[in-house]
Amino acid sequence: MSMGAYDEAEHERREAKTNNVEVADDDTRTTYEGSVEFEDGDSAEDLIDQFQQLQSN
Repeated sequence: MSMGAYDEAEHERREAKTNNVEVADDDTRTTYEGSVEFEDGDSAEDLIDQFQQLQSN
């Protein structure tokens, strides 16, 4: 078989492998409770000015 030729048996083997998913008993979703807070920081222009100052040093 030449390089790049279609191999039906290989295709079927890979398809069977990807369709068989094993699930462990500890594969459960974790539920997180709480809150997230963030501060509305500097404007984009202020951040660009700060970045340019850091690059010039």
